[in-house]
Amino acid sequence: MADTPDYATAESSSSNKDSAVLPRNGVEKNSSYVAREDDQSSLDSGESAQAGVKRIEAISTAWTKWSLGFAYLGLYLMAVSTSLEQQTTSNLTAFATSAFAAHSLVSTVSVVQGVVNAVIKPPMSKIADVFGRFESFSIAIGLYIIGYIQQAGSNNVKTFASAQIFYSAGSQGLQILQQVFIADTSDLLWRALFSTIPDLPFLFTVWVGPIIATDIRLEASWRWGYGIWAIVLPVAFMPLALSLFLNQRKAGKMGILPPSFFNGKSFFQAVRQLWFDLDFFGLLLLSAGISLILLPLTLAATAKGGWSNPSMIAMIVIGCVCMAVFPFWERSRRLAPRPFFPRELFKERTVVVGVAIAFFYFMAFYLSVYPYFFSYLLVVDNIGTTAAGHITQTFSFTSTVASIVVSVLIKYTGHYKYFITFGSCIYLVGLGLMIRYRQEGVSIGTLVGCQIAVGIGGGTLNVPAQLGVQASASHQSVGAATAVFLTILEVGGAVGNGISGAVWSNNLPKKLAKYLPPDIKDQATAIYGNVTLAQTGWPMGSPERAAINRAYQETMHILLIIAVCVAAPLIPLSLLMKNYRLDQMNQKVKGVVIGGDQPSAEPGSSESKVSALLQRVRN
Repeated sequence: MADTPDYATAESSSSNKDSAVLPRNGVEKNSSYVAREDDQSSLDSGESAQAGVKRIEAISTAWTKWSLGFAYLGLYLMAVSTSLEQQTTSNLTAFATSAFAAHSLVSTVSVVQGVVNAVIKPPMSKIADVFGRFESFSIAIGLYIIGYIQQAGSNNVKTFASAQIFYSAGSQGLQILQQVFIADTSDLLWRALFSTIPDLPFLFTVWVGPIIATDIRLEASWRWGYGIWAIVLPVAFMPLALSLFLNQRKAGKMGILPPSFFNGKSFFQAVRQLWFDLDFFGLLLLSAGISLILLPLTLAATAKGGWSNPSMIAMIVIGCVCMAVFPFWERSRRLAPRPFFPRELFKERTVVVGVAIAFFYFMAFYLSVYPYFFSYLLVVDNIGTTAAGHITQTFSFTSTVASIVVSVLIKYTGHYKYFITFGSCIYLVGLGLMIRYRQEGVSIGTLVGCQIAVGIGGGTLNVPAQLGVQASASHQSVGAATAVFLTILEVGGAVGNGISGAVWSNNLPKKLAKYLPPDIKDQATAIYGNVTLAQTGWPMGSPERAAINRAYQETMHILLIIAVCVAAPLIPLSLLMKNYRLDQMNQKVKGVVIGGDQPSAEPGSSESKVSALLQRVRN
């Protein structure tokens, strides 16, 4: 980022000390600053604030509680749509890849998703900071729709996998924008609770989604399970879109909306500034590095020549070079004046520790729950699609409940650190229980109990960790801080996916070839590539099915051991987080927000403008 003005730097650094107590309202002592309307932009965000940040601050000044409530209605409707879609399509992926005789590539599809998930959040948050929240939401919805359509129309696994680029870009772009919007419109004490809004639909979609998936697969086609959301999501977006658009116009009429990013710039000047503001080359290095390192882990087992294939080694080498160059690029003020990961953020211990927690948490999740637990339930426990979906999604339900409970506790205690430590302990215990009890022949209740334990731990540690990272950032940097947290979270998921795919593809085929009876050894590749054949090809209790189950069981056991090792650092990391008192910190938000004060003057009046400016100085 460009250098932050002195007063912003002082505020940021002082707010990040363990014992710091900053005034939430009222002007600081010895302040002789006199607010004027023409000083608005500097009051809002300082000289380093980008146009999109200034625009949302202007919108926040313009709207009323009713329009803010209408915006949150749209946010919730989108959450319902995307949550129901995820719970439906996650139960169709195995059948979609099996339709192309490529079930083993389910992890490759997941890695493609994970790579895009990891790299899309920073540029999307940058787009929101440069152009505005309404514009970036519209872009994310458009990408989402393209992904839905391409998945529904794919005729081979390559097309289906490439569709994940658009789908994941829209999905993760929408996720980061939802959290940035909540950070824009809530103070710290309320933020943890309202940040769970995108997760609330999981309370019922985890049970409804598998049923819908089964009905769609049996009555129509798995393709319809993807295509229907291209109609539903745009309708759900309308309340938020209207609220942002109309209040943006209102702010313009009030004379407080900053000019467009393109205003007064030639084409060359606009392109040049976009290059630096969006950090295009940084994005290229990050995306190339992550994808070239992780994709070979799942592709090597099926590629011609395996790891002896020169292209596999070349991909990893080039990926490592990109990842090695990336931090040097980001540290250069001349090459990357506005980097993805603002330099000042990584001077904060809580940010560094918080993103490390996110990395290990999600990495362990993708080694234990996704992407192969659903297939494990279908084959080893011989459970139907709906029941397997319900068991798998118990994590989402439990973690949502846990995150709501811990958010309420944060609101009334003002503390967040203790919950991260407690959640880390529960999470690690839950993974340990999976090693002991995720065995062939155990009861459904035992499998569900393990999922509940891991869900409680995940929900308890994730939301407070994100809140701690956001509390360390200024308003200009809160979008970047949120993007950093969620990006490293997804990088952890992508690494977990890659390791899962590598373990699965390097162990399951060998174990099938080893354990299958001689008369069907030649079908090992077909069984490995088609979960439906593995589940329904031979009855439970037969020598063939016993061999298949044993191969699945031993491979899953390896994944769970790795998951426990990966989750072990969570507890010591949680102890390193700063113990902020959220109720005593500068809230760093502007205008009409949830849990904050607002001007009492009539919107649009000169008194309202001056009052809003003075309120910003106080905050």
